[in-house]
Amino acid sequence: MCEYAFNELCRARPEWTGEEYAFLRERDMLAFHQSLPGYAPTPLLELPALAAKLGLAGIFVKDEAQRFGIQAFKALGASYAMYRYLKKQWADRFPEPFTPECFQDGKILEKLGTFTFCAATDGNHGRAVAWTARMLGQQAVIYMPADSAAARVENIRGEGAEVVLVAGTFDLCVERCAADAAKNGWQAISDTAYPGYREIPGWILLGYTSIFAELEGLLHGPMKTGVDTVILPAGVGGLAAAGAFFYSKRYGAKRPALVCIEPVSSDCFLESVRCGRGDPLPTRGEQTSIMAGLNCGVPSPLAWPFLRDAFPFFLAVGDHWAEQAMCRYYSPLKGDPRIVSGESGSSGLAALLALTTAPKLADARAKLPLGPGSRVLLINTEGATDPENFKKVTGLA
Repeated sequence: MCEYAFNELCRARPEWTGEEYAFLRERDMLAFHQSLPGYAPTPLLELPALAAKLGLAGIFVKDEAQRFGIQAFKALGASYAMYRYLKKQWADRFPEPFTPECFQDGKILEKLGTFTFCAATDGNHGRAVAWTARMLGQQAVIYMPADSAAARVENIRGEGAEVVLVAGTFDLCVERCAADAAKNGWQAISDTAYPGYREIPGWILLGYTSIFAELEGLLHGPMKTGVDTVILPAGVGGLAAAGAFFYSKRYGAKRPALVCIEPVSSDCFLESVRCGRGDPLPTRGEQTSIMAGLNCGVPSPLAWPFLRDAFPFFLAVGDHWAEQAMCRYYSPLKGDPRIVSGESGSSGLAALLALTTAPKLADARAKLPLGPGSRVLLINTEGATDPENFKKVTGLA
């Protein structure tokens, strides 16, 4: 099953101005990440055999499954947001500057005192918050849907965090997390914005831009991106918004075609493009996809303007496309590297497989740069974060 829409609100040169977008002036994200223990740029892999089979000039995969040892890109956003939060706390109390080195200085952090950070998650963001809190010697409380994969729950507990299981969807976890943070004096590190809460999601968005900045000199040149199409998953929209900002700021009207991918059961951005008249709308789906990290029912109001203004195409696919993508990554065509990709991590390739092979999408493909001369960038956002299902899908069980 596939659904799609072309975005009539997409602009050639989008700009996000005004005080609400003042956070976009920051430029220290990659330098901060480079200062963290265990930092290394994640690999850029090429799949020439698959590209040839799908009638493309090239397929490139930025493999975030190896990021900081937590199997997902989310550490980039959580760590940067928590750094900026502590930096702000420090500036309110001390005259000395708070640098990335301070973020790892136990004596400096002791002067700030203790914090409890909390977050709602389907798995990866919560682990990233817990991982960062453990690095800082602070506490973390993570809220997850009660039906979350056991491995994802245990991964978070393994980082030393308390896990609270909530009966219901990710969006209910966000509400519970925000309420408990207000009641207990905790600091929520949420990747989705809500009324009165925009600053930290903005910092998380900026943290994700390091993924694209690492491609400078590999794919991205000073005048050309080196790719024609970039496929990015939505969820609440943080990563896709980061891509929209990075490519629009860097290349303007010459940016690659940006494709947003969602599950059909959690297609809030597609729904917003088709029916919202410029406003974000919730999904009408039941949020039951195996792509758990994308099971988000409502667009982040902070991320929405970036996708609305910079993405020309929105696509939603059924779970069987994600399963095909997981299998193709793990059992590649001859000459292509093996990639371990979880359900959400495979979403970019799921979109590409659907666009290049599904008869229903033939007209859409013809309007996108997905021809014999096209080069496509995908982000593998996670590894096998649910090992049991990964084995089932890929035939390892």
